[in-house]
Amino acid sequence: MEVTVLAVLAFGVGALMVVATVLSAIMTLVVPRALPVMITRWVFTGVRALFRLRGSRARSFEARDRDLALYGPISLFVLAATWLVLTGTGYVLLFWSLGERPLRRAVVLSGSSIYTLGFEVPPNLPTTVLAFTEAGFGLVLLAMLISYLPSMYQSFQRREAAVAALDVRASTPPTAAGMLIRSSIIGGWDRLEDLWREWESWFVDVTETHTSLPALVFFRSPHWEHSWVTASGAVLDGASLMASTVDRPRSADAELCIRAGYVALRRISDFFNVRHNPDPHWPQEPISIDRREFDQVCRQLTEAGVPLKADLDQAWRDFAGWRVNYDRVLLSLAALTVAPYAPWSSDRSMIERNGSRLRRHNRTRA
Repeated sequence: MEVTVLAVLAFGVGALMVVATVLSAIMTLVVPRALPVMITRWVFTGVRALFRLRGSRARSFEARDRDLALYGPISLFVLAATWLVLTGTGYVLLFWSLGERPLRRAVVLSGSSIYTLGFEVPPNLPTTVLAFTEAGFGLVLLAMLISYLPSMYQSFQRREAAVAALDVRASTPPTAAGMLIRSSIIGGWDRLEDLWREWESWFVDVTETHTSLPALVFFRSPHWEHSWVTASGAVLDGASLMASTVDRPRSADAELCIRAGYVALRRISDFFNVRHNPDPHWPQEPISIDRREFDQVCRQLTEAGVPLKADLDQAWRDFAGWRVNYDRVLLSLAALTVAPYAPWSSDRSMIERNGSRLRRHNRTRA
C-alpha cells in the first residue's frame, strides 16, 4: 500500500513538473507579451546574485561591465538547461511511478529519451509512450530556443544602432545639454525634429521587444559606456528641455517622443515590479533633479548660444512637469541594469547603489 501511494504521488509530482516547465518555456519564448514566469524569474534572479557577488570585487566599472556583459547570455543558457533538467526530473518520477526500478534505471531511461540518444529501450507500452513524449518535449524546447535567439538578436541590433548613433549628437556619456548645444552650433534644429520622430518609433519598438523578450533588458551595449537606459534618459531630457526651456516654436514631435518614452519605461518597469506612480504630478511628487542643476544646465546652454525662454522659473516648472513622468522609472531601470555613468540618470541610481565608487569615477573623468 505504501509503494502504491508513493507511486501515485511520484506520478502527480512528475506530471506537474513537466507541465509547469513546458508552460514556462511557452510563456517565455512564444507568448508575445510580458508574463510573470516563476521559473524564468528564479533563474535570472539566482544568476544575478552570483554576478552581483563577483561584481562587488571589480576594481573599475569597465571591469564590472565586462562581467555583466555575460549575465544575459549565461542566464539564457542556464534557463534552457533548467528547463531540460526539470523536464528530465519530472519524467524520472513518471518512469519510477510506472515500476522502473531501481531509481538509476529511471534516470537513465529519462536521459536517453529527452536527449533522443536511444541507448535505453522502454520495457512496455506505458513507458514507451512516456519516452516518446519526453523526446518530443526535448526537441520542442530546443526548437523554441533556437527560433527565439535570432528574433532577440535582431531586436538587440535595432536597439543598439540607435544608441550608437546618439553618440554623434549627444556624445558619451549622452547628455541633453550636449545634444541641444550641438544642434545649436550646427544649426540643426530641423534635424532635431527628425530625431524626436526616430526615437518615438524606437521607444515603441523597445516597448514591444523588451516586454515580450524581457531578457533583452539585461543585454549590454557593445561599448561599456553605452546603455539603452542612459540613452533613453538623454533623449527624454533633451525633449523635455526643448518643450519647456529652449526658446523655439513648440515641437509636437518632442512632446510625443516624451510620451512614447515614459510609456515604454513604465511598461518595462511594470514587468520587473518597479513601484511608480502611474499618474505623477509635480510638485506633489518630487524629481531627482533640483533647481540648482537645472540652472547650471541653463547657463551652459546660454553660453553656447542656445536661445532660452525669458521666464526660467516657469521653464523649471514646465521641465519638472515633464520629467516627473519618467524620473522614477528611468532611475530604477538604470539601477536594475547597472547602467554606466550618465548625468541625470544613472548617476543618481549609482550613488544610491555604490556612492564612493561613482565619486571616484567622476573625478577621473573631470
